[in-house]
Amino acid sequence: MLTHSTLTDTNFEFPGQNSIYKGKVREVYSLENDLLVMIATDRLSAFDVVMPKGIPFKGQILNQIATKMMRATEDLVPNWLTDTPDPNVAVGQRCTPFKVEMVIRGYLSGHAAREYKAGKRSICGVPMPNGMAENEAFPNPIITPATKAEKGNHDEDISRDEILTRGLVSEKDYLILEDYTRKLFQRGSEIATSRGLILVDTKYEFGKTKEGKIVLIDEIHTPDSSRYFYADGYEQRQRSGEPQKQLSKEFVRQWLIQNGFQGLEGQSVPHMSEDYIESVSQRYIELYENITGENFVKSDLSDINSRIETNVLEYLSHL
Repeated sequence: MLTHSTLTDTNFEFPGQNSIYKGKVREVYSLENDLLVMIATDRLSAFDVVMPKGIPFKGQILNQIATKMMRATEDLVPNWLTDTPDPNVAVGQRCTPFKVEMVIRGYLSGHAAREYKAGKRSICGVPMPNGMAENEAFPNPIITPATKAEKGNHDEDISRDEILTRGLVSEKDYLILEDYTRKLFQRGSEIATSRGLILVDTKYEFGKTKEGKIVLIDEIHTPDSSRYFYADGYEQRQRSGEPQKQLSKEFVRQWLIQNGFQGLEGQSVPHMSEDYIESVSQRYIELYENITGENFVKSDLSDINSRIETNVLEYLSHL
């Protein structure tokens, strides 16, 4: 039986606050002096639809994985993060986001595999070799950018040429984004290997500071932004044509599909029982412990909003 409370909405008034942006999962408070307070809620999104119930500890898990991965890559790529005054909160510098997401794929999986099955041999203008099996490694990782969705729309594939032609990113900046994306994926893959995992694909978002510096923003290497396989048994499963054992929120998507929901018009989100929500929470904890190699320490959920407000106000008072 579900006994935990969840964080599904916030409405804070922090000192110097200018605006609030509420995304599918994160809520971003803009303060004066180009400071951002980003709160990871327990909302669950799939097929670009927010589920009606939150998942206990999900926000904490995503925030803490992203923080650990930012710290583990900041020697390679500068990022927006300054501090984490609460398990669900990250504070950093406000940036102007680029209008593209840098998706990088080491394996023929997910969206790329679906395109491949449909007969396509290129994605985002990048060729894919003939004769590949689903979940097989590409000879080299490929970058397949996506345009950031306007509210309610899915992200769309876009080629490097189209990005430059449309002026979404300058060529000089785009070369930096590509270089950073490859470096981050290489480091993420090394971290995954050390945990007995394979980093299959992921996405990175970047922005520019007021001074014009390109930095990594948002989350990184979390189960919501990345797909992982378990390394143990990977080759055997490939040889026998079995599905790979995944470490991502794909299990939620599969449950929704089995219950008749893919985010299409006229479909209703299936009922999520308390037992099912508890099982999803346990799976996210498993994801955390496998990805970080550390035991998950549950935060106090008795009054999450008050806890966050207290911790953020305490942090801001010392700036």
